[in-house]
Amino acid sequence: MIELPTDLPADLAPLSWLLGVWEGTGVIDYTAGEHHFTGEFAHRVSFSRDSGPVLSYSASAWLIDGEERTPLVSEVGFWRLVRPATAAEPGPGLLPGIGVAPVRTADDVEALRTAEGGFEIEASIVHADGVSELYLGQIRGPRIDLATDAVVRSASAKPYAAATRMYGLVEGHLLWAWDIAALGADLASHASARLAKAE
Repeated sequence: MIELPTDLPADLAPLSWLLGVWEGTGVIDYTAGEHHFTGEFAHRVSFSRDSGPVLSYSASAWLIDGEERTPLVSEVGFWRLVRPATAAEPGPGLLPGIGVAPVRTADDVEALRTAEGGFEIEASIVHADGVSELYLGQIRGPRIDLATDAVVRSASAKPYAAATRMYGLVEGHLLWAWDIAALGADLASHASARLAKAE
């Protein structure tokens, strides 16, 4: 059973079902050039609230080969509803806000609902291998669909051009699928997993 906190900022209510630590396994299946990548992996994902109207995100994965686990890339980031920033909010950088920020209510958040019945969201995700992604998408109930709006990679990172991700809450499990365009290949299915609430 998923328990939702009652003390969250109104902006986090649509995302609240993600909160917690999720663990499970998944499969990799991706072809780039002459190489076909396949395998099973263990996955741990955490969504938490540190401060403000954003969720902190972290994820790590390990390739499973019998009793051995080989680390795959880890990632961290922030997820939030899309809404205009006000002068009272801090940033950019360490700049403090100007004035007092009004407390946002459920009605304020409801005004952000799209014609499709969901909310626009954005997720900024940084990978340990030198790739940074900005995803834009929608959350509709217990389903999130995201697509990269921008991908930035360091000179030492492997080629990675675009991605989509889907997350859904199904019978108490977090299911996700991640499609990528990498290593010169077109956007295609890459990995999927089924995770159970661990904390």
